[in-house]
Amino acid sequence: MFDTILIANRGEIACRIIKTCRRLGIRTVAVFSEADREALHVRLADIAVHIGPAPARESYLRADTIIAAALATGAQAIHPGYGFLSERLDLIAACEANGIAFIGPSASAIDAMGDKIRSKQIAREANVPGVPGYDGADQSPEVLRAEALRVGLPVMVKASAGGGGKGIRKVEFEADLDGAIVAASREAQAAFGDGRLLIEKFVTRPRHVEVQVAGDKHGNIVHLFERDCSVQRSNQKLLEEAPAPNLSEATRTALHDHALRLSRAIGYDNLGTVEFLVDAATEGVFFLEMNTRLQVEHPVTEAITGLDLVEWQIRIAAGEALPCSQDQIRCSGHAIEARLTAERADEGFRPDTGVIRLWREPAGLRVDSGAAAGSEVSTHYDSLLAKVIAHAPDRASAVRALADGLERLVVLGPATIRRFLVDALREPVFARGEATTLFLSETWPEGWHRPQTHGDERNAIAAAIWLTANAADARLGPWGALAGFRLLAPAGRPATSHLAVEADGQATRLIIETHDGFLRIIGPDGARDIVLRPAGDSSGWIVAVDGVSARVDAIHDGEGIFLRHRDIEGRVEIALTVAAEAAQRGANAEAGNTVRAMMPGTVAALHVCEGDVVEAGQVVAILESMKLFMELKSPAAGTVTRIGTRAGATAAAGDILMAIETA
Repeated sequence: MFDTILIANRGEIACRIIKTCRRLGIRTVAVFSEADREALHVRLADIAVHIGPAPARESYLRADTIIAAALATGAQAIHPGYGFLSERLDLIAACEANGIAFIGPSASAIDAMGDKIRSKQIAREANVPGVPGYDGADQSPEVLRAEALRVGLPVMVKASAGGGGKGIRKVEFEADLDGAIVAASREAQAAFGDGRLLIEKFVTRPRHVEVQVAGDKHGNIVHLFERDCSVQRSNQKLLEEAPAPNLSEATRTALHDHALRLSRAIGYDNLGTVEFLVDAATEGVFFLEMNTRLQVEHPVTEAITGLDLVEWQIRIAAGEALPCSQDQIRCSGHAIEARLTAERADEGFRPDTGVIRLWREPAGLRVDSGAAAGSEVSTHYDSLLAKVIAHAPDRASAVRALADGLERLVVLGPATIRRFLVDALREPVFARGEATTLFLSETWPEGWHRPQTHGDERNAIAAAIWLTANAADARLGPWGALAGFRLLAPAGRPATSHLAVEADGQATRLIIETHDGFLRIIGPDGARDIVLRPAGDSSGWIVAVDGVSARVDAIHDGEGIFLRHRDIEGRVEIALTVAAEAAQRGANAEAGNTVRAMMPGTVAALHVCEGDVVEAGQVVAILESMKLFMELKSPAAGTVTRIGTRAGATAAAGDILMAIETA
């Protein structure tokens, strides 16, 4: 067994690996970029080594820097987690050259499965069925187009070296085919340094089902049952569960047999996952790819088997035999995992950034997290914050437990998809175990939207907490110290303040009257009486609105309130005013025909110059965020009058990049 392991990763998976190492008595070495100096995995590890600037290509993707950190700290092994260098042959070669164990499969297994085109050829030779398509060497756009039409639309255009949903396009119409081929190849080249593509027939109602396998260096290979990962957005998984619901035993057995047959064909010798498409109508099974690493969703397999898969990885890499034979591995109950990401689900899952002001995990559920209060979410890395896992005797109980836990989870700061996940779990299609990869598009064809909230109640609660929190602040003067100063109290009139409140782009004027024991908040929709008292912790308040009490979590940041109250979640900006006509901040924001950044990222390209004439819908710029490329289009026909950015510049969500004067 190893004494010291370096973890060549960050975030929740680095924290997850540290927990197993700590239980096994193994010293851990974390690595961190400039952006991760205060990250949770850095604080949890025994030793932490700085490896470079924030961009991953200059830090987490530098095999030479990782090896140098391992040698400097005496690490005997490197665990790559998932993503980054986990399936990169250069890291394995460097480990072998320096006498360091790589906690993962052999280079030959990774090489065999890392290229999707080659992996499909190996699968065919092993008699594992695949999706009809094209995986030939000729990568000219003309051949790819012809093969896609031969297979028959709709098809999936996919990166050969891909993963994580990057370099993938679904094409339903011939007119979109050429653009999809160019875009997928460009995205694959940026993400993986390999622009080769393959074409697959699109299964009309597919389920994404995968089998967890494990092999050792002694020739033993087992499966640890299957997982259903059909609920996805942009080909990235959101909800995962084990075992897969509503499968016949014949199909379940076929999945396990296919996975074992392919694993034996390449002499697989660590943890890995064989992924399949299952036709929801016919239960036809088609091989997709093999991930030669630990999967993000491995906790649901751990929950149903009672096994620690990270410990298995470490022991296998140390030369030990598998701890269990196939007949000793049991499946108990049902487990579901939700991926909590820093994204705006109501804006097409746009990534969000910022400092996490409050983080509170629900009791009774497993939470694998790389975040905490004070953590900063940046554009440099994946938006995954945590995984929330429920395990119960049956599927219905697991669904209820997970939905309830997500209701109790509190994250203030960057937006998260917490509310969306709750809605998804409670959809009848998912509850019946009938979700396919079309679940999102069929359930919310116009996109998911946040539940309607009562803005007047949100504003009133935020204003009351803000004033109470600021009551002792000398900067506000006696007019702000409502709890202790009432100039007109002897005359029977309450002290009054005026606030300008802004949330979701809407500015509102409020009048606050201080009465004995409560605040009366008067807004455009009427008056609300509010009584506050601390809940006994740093962020909690018990708030009674017109006599109805509930807990509210709030973080005061000087210029506003981060608030969570039932379905109300977000930031409310607040300013104390002295005039009755409170400023409607943001109400007269710059309007007109402008092109804005849809999410934080980097301007990858500008296609126009000032003075150019453009058409409505014309692509004028390309924005890159987390290695995804998005086309920004002109909102109207006209002339480019101003460009406020340059290629290579960073942009925040909502930044105006250029202005168009209409024709």
